[in-house]
This record gives sequence, C-alpha cells and structure tokens, in this order.
Amino acid sequence: MKLIGKFTAIVPVLALSLGASLALAQDAATPEKPHITASQAGELTAVVESINQETRQVVLKTEDGKLHEITVGPEARNLPQVKAGDTVKAAIARKIDVQVYADDGAELGSGAMAAAGRTAEGEMPGGMAVETEVVTARVAEINIENSTFKLQWPDNSIEEYKSMQPENLKRAEVGDIVQITYTEAFGISVEPAAAE
Repeated sequence: MKLIGKFTAIVPVLALSLGASLALAQDAATPEKPHITASQAGELTAVVESINQETRQVVLKTEDGKLHEITVGPEARNLPQVKAGDTVKAAIARKIDVQVYADDGAELGSGAMAAAGRTAEGEMPGGMAVETEVVTARVAEINIENSTFKLQWPDNSIEEYKSMQPENLKRAEVGDIVQITYTEAFGISVEPAAAE
C-alpha cells in the first residue's frame, strides 16, 4: 500500500505524540482519547521572465530574486496565453488530523480520493487540486516508562515511535485504532502583466 510510507513518516511527529512547532488543536469534545489536528499553508508569487512555447520551458523569478526554470506539462492547456511579465500565484495548504478511537473491531485499511479543476480552454491558466488520504493503524504496544508506542499498519508491519507528550500515552490503550487523515490542496493562477 503506497500510503503506508507517507504515514509512517508523519506519525512519529503526531499520532500519540506532538511536535511543539506545530499549530495543534485538542478536541475538547472527546478528552478521553487523543485527537490532534495540525495545518500548514503557504503562498508563492513569481513573475514569468521568459517562456518558450515550443519546448514549454518557463523561467520564473521569485520574490527573492532567484530564477527557476520549469518544464510545463501538456495538462496546462492554456500555456499559449502566458507571456513574459505575467504573474504566477501558487498556494498550498496541508492538514493532518489524527484521531484515536477505542477498538470497535474495524479492519485496518487505507484509501484516497482526489478532485481537480482547471480554467476553460483559451483562458489564462489556473487550476486547483485537492487530495485526501486516510489510513488506520492499531496501537500494538505502549511503554509509559520509555515514552514509546508501536503501531500496526494495514500491511501488518509494526513501527515504534517516541512520544513527545507522554500524557497522550496514558489516554490510549493497546488495541485502540488510530485514524490519520491527510489533506493537501494546491491552487495556481496566472495574471496578465499590467498594461503599460
């Protein structure tokens, strides 16, 4: 399952442990089991320095003055509308939600869904995409003394993690289900250069 790798990298920071640098919200409605939410968002603005319509090579200048050369794929059907001097704006948002539940006999699993859209043909390029992935794991072991816990993933692999907030370990039990939902949204638009 392709999701397992991504989530096993995220869980050490979240799940039953918390990273101090993340903006987190504790769900007051269910204080008996850990529920953690973290989000991150960012924006980027760049100006088109040059564009080669035949090779689809675009050179962008970001706000820090650095140049970045990219090759635009065929899915960007409105590339012919882009000219040097146009402004490219991109935004990305990520959210992860980790909820621990008492075991209800559910089987472990994972799944994903995605949605995307783009501007109509002939308009300035723009689009957005949203992808959500969900995976469940089972708490296989909790070691309060060492502040560690182990999770069993849908492929039956078991990974051990260090908790950064051991009090969360006291609110969970072996056999509990950990549901991790990761959502990523991306949007991009191109605005024509101001008329001189």
